[in-house]
Amino acid sequence: MKKNKLSIIFALLIALALFLAACGGGGDDEGDANGDTGGDDAGSENGEETEAGEDAPEFLSMLTGGTGGTYYPLGGEMAQIISEETGIQTDSPSSNASADNVISLKEGEAELAFVQTDVVAFAKEGINAFEGEPVDNVLALGSLYPETVQIVTTASSGIESIEDLAGATVSVGAPGSGTYINAEQILEAHDLTMDDIDAQHLDFDESTSGIQDGNIDAAFITAGTPTGSVEGLGATTDVTVLPIEQDKIDAIIEEYPYYAEDTIPGGTYSGIDEEIKTVAVLAMIAVTDSLSEDVVYEITKAIYDNADSISHSKGEFISPETGVEGIGIDFHPGAERYFQEAGVLD
Repeated sequence: MKKNKLSIIFALLIALALFLAACGGGGDDEGDANGDTGGDDAGSENGEETEAGEDAPEFLSMLTGGTGGTYYPLGGEMAQIISEETGIQTDSPSSNASADNVISLKEGEAELAFVQTDVVAFAKEGINAFEGEPVDNVLALGSLYPETVQIVTTASSGIESIEDLAGATVSVGAPGSGTYINAEQILEAHDLTMDDIDAQHLDFDESTSGIQDGNIDAAFITAGTPTGSVEGLGATTDVTVLPIEQDKIDAIIEEYPYYAEDTIPGGTYSGIDEEIKTVAVLAMIAVTDSLSEDVVYEITKAIYDNADSISHSKGEFISPETGVEGIGIDFHPGAERYFQEAGVLD
């Protein structure tokens, strides 16, 4: 009898232990051995919620520009920052730059893009390259740095002024690029048109290669300085960058207020010791209105809060204060919230 009682007590203790294990093994604040809580707040497929919240996409595409310009390397660094800070995997493919990038945003082929402030303003108004086809789904995330208009040639070309471009073979930028529009407007200020030159539609690398090979005489390049393709050309060729005279600068700015006077410091390129007066527009990031306020807020925060980690020389221009300058279109609500919290936007 005593042996039977002990067996019963032992069986009851085992049952109690199993009951307690079942009750204590699945609390709300703990996960299983694989780290999966199974709760409603799970974010990505790996069971980790992104900083941007439940409605965050798994991937983002941020269009940049040609590999020889500034957009491409700077965009690569920014895409990495966005990926690390928000948990949204972001790529940064090369492209034909501003105007084509806006069209890609319009057609839903990307979510973010580097653009010139003037080009996206044209797109919203439906003028120039966007004549009769205004873009209504693109908003501003923030501006980045000045984009300098550089008219590059060689000492041996005999071209010493913009007026000397008449009759020359000149690259005016890739089709759909903001550089083309800049070239058209600057030629206009000097009483020239595209019909007065042999216009070639080349990207930055093709332009500088063409100058080096003698196939073209000069090239318009709108990009942050120093521009990689121009630096590469200067390593093998006696490069000249044409200045814009002050009266022409004033006329350009009066006609097109999104331009600003700019100076390329001496020593920016090999063999050019004197400063060069020219004009600039601003580079910015545009975003589609399909992204939520929370997602764009986190992207904006990731970029501007981590600008000091950007190794590219243009990183020094990027800050919340400069992020609201030169923007001629509406901010995305997420970007607007970030800049308001930063105290730089009303």
